[in-house]
Amino acid sequence: MAEFKPVLLTLPSFAPSLALEVLPYGLTIHRVIVQPDGRTHDLVIGPEAPEDHVGRKYNNTIVGRYANRIPAGKHILERNGIKSEFTALANENPKVSLHGGPTGFDSLPWEVMTEKPTLFTPTELVHLTSISGTEDPVAASESFAFFRLISPDNDQGYPGKLLVEVLIALVSPGEQERKYRLPGQPIREREEFDLGSIVIVYRAKLDSETPVISPINLTQHWGFNLDASLKEGSESLSIKDHILTIKADKIIGLDELSLSTGSFIANAPGHTHEMKHVGDNMPSSGYDDYYLFTKSPKLPRRFAASSLEDPTFDLVKDVLRPTHDPTKPSSPPLRGEPVVELSSNKSGLKLVFDTNQSGVMFYSNNLANPATGIRKKIHGGSGKAGTGDGYGPATAAFLEFHDPLTAFLDPKNKDSDNDTLITTGEVYHQYVRADVKFREVGQRLVIV
Repeated sequence: MAEFKPVLLTLPSFAPSLALEVLPYGLTIHRVIVQPDGRTHDLVIGPEAPEDHVGRKYNNTIVGRYANRIPAGKHILERNGIKSEFTALANENPKVSLHGGPTGFDSLPWEVMTEKPTLFTPTELVHLTSISGTEDPVAASESFAFFRLISPDNDQGYPGKLLVEVLIALVSPGEQERKYRLPGQPIREREEFDLGSIVIVYRAKLDSETPVISPINLTQHWGFNLDASLKEGSESLSIKDHILTIKADKIIGLDELSLSTGSFIANAPGHTHEMKHVGDNMPSSGYDDYYLFTKSPKLPRRFAASSLEDPTFDLVKDVLRPTHDPTKPSSPPLRGEPVVELSSNKSGLKLVFDTNQSGVMFYSNNLANPATGIRKKIHGGSGKAGTGDGYGPATAAFLEFHDPLTAFLDPKNKDSDNDTLITTGEVYHQYVRADVKFREVGQRLVIV
């Protein structure tokens, strides 16, 4: 089936190797492939076969229309004089609607777009011709893809017909000097190299002749393990030795149903991630917490739909800029500062994230069951269900960048940029960028 045929995104062969496999089903990041040291690493967990994502929720899929948990039932919405109501459908339990409802964006087939997107301007599209680090238009076209979904009015109870377009792109790191080590030469463990960047830009717009308002809070529910491809037994599956930095000093308060209380709590020691090993002071139940970044995002999360008619309008220029780019960024910059870093001293791999969202949900795969799950062959698994070799708890760092949980229900957010609402005449804009880096960490057999 077409929704399970991977869309392969690559950088040119002369650039550091970075590739993605994206499934139209659930807009799933099926594989993140890097080859920095002569061996192949897949940085995300999940099943081997694309079809096996069915029935195994939220493995590297998009989440929508609304990420995380909101109270099931009727909600009244109002902003700027526009009113709507919707009934959130329960799915996690009778009182909770999780990740958009019973049939969220994660379980729908997305269209791979072949025509020009309508929620991006011509100026923004021009930048895609150079992201691969080559002037070859064919090579550039292999580095990105657009996906589209139309969510009908009252989909999972949400008001208004919603058009969603998502850009997924690989960005070349640009020119950098890398001196490859010859046999017998010492390892330069502090020397770090950029392998490229993964960029996801989400846009959405209500398509309605009458004014309507809807909650929206999209994210990618992707789970990373930087050591799993080393295949060094069960130890390589654990992320407890991964080093995590989250530039946040508060987590959101949760009630007994894991619904937001609307309050933020100063980080306890186990939640202060400043170059911290994930396993240090880790709660016994693992991590499943929303961290509010110390600095508020300065970049817009929605804009007037009329801006799409402005040929100079551009919010992606800096987001699609190579790491090693001699030209100056826009003023003011159209890209946020790094807010999350995940690295491994074992594989030498590192991910550095920036976004225009207010925080990140960190989930350590607490509910994973190796008896029923499926582990990829590249991670040492059989690739089959029921063999007992699936992923278990603490085998992935799910880093889900989005705005605060149920922000539209918090009176403090009324008519603010933090209310996670859009109305007719507005465009939702969200991005996340992951810079992939590598440094040599020790003598290792190079597999050709």
